[in-house]
Amino acid sequence: MQRMAGITPCPLLSVDPSRGLVDEKFTVQVSSLPPIQQITLHAQIHSDDGDFWESFGHYVSDASGLVNGANDASLGGTYDGVEPMGLLWSLRPVPGSRPGLRLRKKEVHTPLLVRISVYKGHVSQGFGERAALASVVVERWYMAPGVSRVVFTEGAVRGTLFLPPGPGPFPALLDLWGGGGGLVEYRSALLASRGFVSLALEYITIKTADSFSRNVGNAYFEAAFNALQQHPLVCADRVGILGLSFGTSVALGMAVYSDLIEPRCLVCVSGSHVQPVKGSLADVFAEIKKNVGNTRYDEENRVIWRDLILPIPTDPSKKVDLGQLKCPLLLIVGEDDQNWPASESAEDMKQMMESAGNSHLLTVLSYPGTGHLIEPPYTPHILASNFITAQTGEKVMVLWGGKTVPHSFAQEDSWRKTLDFLEEHLYRST
Repeated sequence: MQRMAGITPCPLLSVDPSRGLVDEKFTVQVSSLPPIQQITLHAQIHSDDGDFWESFGHYVSDASGLVNGANDASLGGTYDGVEPMGLLWSLRPVPGSRPGLRLRKKEVHTPLLVRISVYKGHVSQGFGERAALASVVVERWYMAPGVSRVVFTEGAVRGTLFLPPGPGPFPALLDLWGGGGGLVEYRSALLASRGFVSLALEYITIKTADSFSRNVGNAYFEAAFNALQQHPLVCADRVGILGLSFGTSVALGMAVYSDLIEPRCLVCVSGSHVQPVKGSLADVFAEIKKNVGNTRYDEENRVIWRDLILPIPTDPSKKVDLGQLKCPLLLIVGEDDQNWPASESAEDMKQMMESAGNSHLLTVLSYPGTGHLIEPPYTPHILASNFITAQTGEKVMVLWGGKTVPHSFAQEDSWRKTLDFLEEHLYRST
């Protein structure tokens, strides 16, 4: 906490805890204010990409001169109402920023630094030109103390391994991101902070996209799963897969058709089972390419890709037979996903499993007003952002969908239920 000189009375701003994991709540409180004083709480982040993001809420102190963000309502700003974490999930690029930004932590060994300040009056712009009454810097971490980050190379497999503190062995997750490619580490770091060994797998890059058979064929994913399973700190019979978008395609295909791996459970976010049966990821992209004419654009020329595999095919050779699935599956669906037909896919998967008699393995979390990018809690909602296709290197503006408040609720709720699901099937189940 910090007091700023020259203010009478001197406001006291505190954030508790001032250091914690990104999925933990904090409480912002301002005391020693005049009674019924209008103030603005403001948050600012300088991202790893060099961009500034901000949010703000308007408050009025009570008769004792106190504002408590956990109980008091914001009367305006980037969020309204009683929203203890509104300063985080309503973050947006500052005016004049580059278009199409997305806030993602690249350097997970350093914290996300959030400067929280209090200003006199209800302020909506020009924060950089005003003197704050008080400020404090809050550390938000993806890596808990004691978590280890290890560059992972096993044969052709490339990725980053995150290990929880302690002697182990631990349950583990193969963490698969989507068609944007690259190596994305922050979710794996957070999973390790919650007790799971997690391998963030690199499997699509612009450099390797033209050689799918060598880099991202089915054998690559099987090798990655087996390498994770054989790690000395991993409990070999408690390994699951977490897939987002195209990562879901990989996870479902492997769980149903691979003779070499047996995941203990699956978590699939914003994805689909529609793909050539027993085909590689290259075959998935080839099938999508055939339907590129179904691409739509909104009034701002943002790309909508959700129609590329619609309608959901009835031909069984074009979708994974979920009736053969033998492990628990958690599906997380945004009902306003403009990038992929997650809702239609989830409904079809549910029908397939009900017909086959294995629907007891399925849990579906479906969220209204929620888009494609369902991230860890309190991550800012991104309606649309720049996207570089790994296959061609083309830069486009993609519409992800969702509305800020329901999307933010979905992120918090689905993360908590994901951890509960993983706890049940990777820790407690026999």
